[in-house]
Amino acid sequence: MQISSHFDSGNIRVIRAEQPDDILLAINKDNQSDFYQWFHFRLTGEVNCLHTLQITELAGSAYPNGWEGYNVLASYDRQTWFRVDSEFNGDTLTFSIALEQPQVYFAYFIPYSYERHLDLLADAQCSPLCELKYLGETLDGRDMSMLVIGEPAEGKRNIWITARQHPGESMAEWCAEGIIGRLLDEQDGIARSLLDKAVFYIVPNMNPDGSARGHLRTNAVGTNLNREWETPSLQASPEVYYVLNAMHEVGVDMYLDLHGDEALPYNFVAGSEGIPAYSERLEQLESQFKQALLMATPEFQDEFGYAKDAPGQANLTIASNAVGQAFECLAYTIEMPFKDNNNLPDPLFGWSVQRCQQFGEDILVATHNVVGSLRT
Repeated sequence: MQISSHFDSGNIRVIRAEQPDDILLAINKDNQSDFYQWFHFRLTGEVNCLHTLQITELAGSAYPNGWEGYNVLASYDRQTWFRVDSEFNGDTLTFSIALEQPQVYFAYFIPYSYERHLDLLADAQCSPLCELKYLGETLDGRDMSMLVIGEPAEGKRNIWITARQHPGESMAEWCAEGIIGRLLDEQDGIARSLLDKAVFYIVPNMNPDGSARGHLRTNAVGTNLNREWETPSLQASPEVYYVLNAMHEVGVDMYLDLHGDEALPYNFVAGSEGIPAYSERLEQLESQFKQALLMATPEFQDEFGYAKDAPGQANLTIASNAVGQAFECLAYTIEMPFKDNNNLPDPLFGWSVQRCQQFGEDILVATHNVVGSLRT
């Protein structure tokens, strides 16, 4: 029996693993940070033998409530990920599996590898509708890359989408992949109509260093990028620094920041009600977008979500608030679940790759509904 996490986005610490029915593990903290929740590891063992695993020290994790009702994801081929029934007792998550193959992978959510990220960029740049732009270099020396989809022209709206500021929220890049795929489909009517009216600036992975390192929430030096948008720096948050500079170069008429929420088993949005620049116009745009998304897919709901900020009390270090304030534009944080959408539960797969991608495509339907109302 062997347990390893020495691969892209791997993260686990072995405390005890001498018997298949007594495997005790813990999760490593993000580098230079106290955040931890993301895990991704491989178990090699005996086929048909029941293995019982416990991940402990979870009371001190970033979101202890996220383990309530959570079921671990597993895969034999790293393509199809299924849920394994799990129990949480307040500090330890316990799950068992009888191996069907000698090796099985476990993860907090379906990983989106750096290699797939590079493939996504390379494939997209081959479309005549898309241009790949290099923005700068991360602290670990990886590229910060942006896809520009559509032909810039006078009068067109500038729509920005960022994903995966928090690297463990890999559902955000799966969703971005769905958005990109639909926009680049030259036979898709929604995409063609949108690109007649707008140019999309998409950063599918805001945090490639944290993603590769197996972090939950921070970059290579322990910086939470979604608290850096007021004063980003090349020393602590070059990822935000480069993207924000690019935003100021071209302007922003609408901004969507894709995330995942550990605790809430729903898809929802968080708006900019608390920014000083919030107005009746922005309120109407937010409502228009939400109503259109509710019509586009039953995967979205507006009953459960975060408490709204009081007027003038928004945290302007957060991306959607900072961008909404700076450009007085429609700006939403879009959250997806790590667990499942409880309004449409799927016990076998939970919230999955396919549902992330489809949700991305449906987000474009709602975007199409509001694009004509955005200021130019």
